[in-house]
Amino acid sequence: MGKQPSGTVLSSAQRAALRDLLTADRERTVAQITALTRDWDDLVDSSALVANDDEHDPEGATIAFERSHLQALLDRARDHLAALDEMAERLQQGTYGVCDDCGRPIALERLKARPVARTCIECAGRGR
Repeated sequence: MGKQPSGTVLSSAQRAALRDLLTADRERTVAQITALTRDWDDLVDSSALVANDDEHDPEGATIAFERSHLQALLDRARDHLAALDEMAERLQQGTYGVCDDCGRPIALERLKARPVARTCIECAGRGR
């Protein structure tokens, strides 16, 4: 499949700046998960108080949609958190910023814009 990642040529200042980006993104993501979990719990609690018949109750479909939407947002946030943790580990190991597909360095600008990027812009453009 792809090449094994080799070390990157990031300076210590660039590594520190990227570590700060990952940390800040992680903090935002944890806060988002906390808020979404609270919203989920509130929705479950409020829907438990009423007898819903999704098939016949016009509000049932709305509640089901909200529940589905919240679950999708929670899943996405948890996946992003896992990716952030993986990238922080890769940064520590010296393999952060290396394209998973071609093994070349990922442009610093791309990492700043998307800290969880796993591929360089060329490989991302090829849809790998």
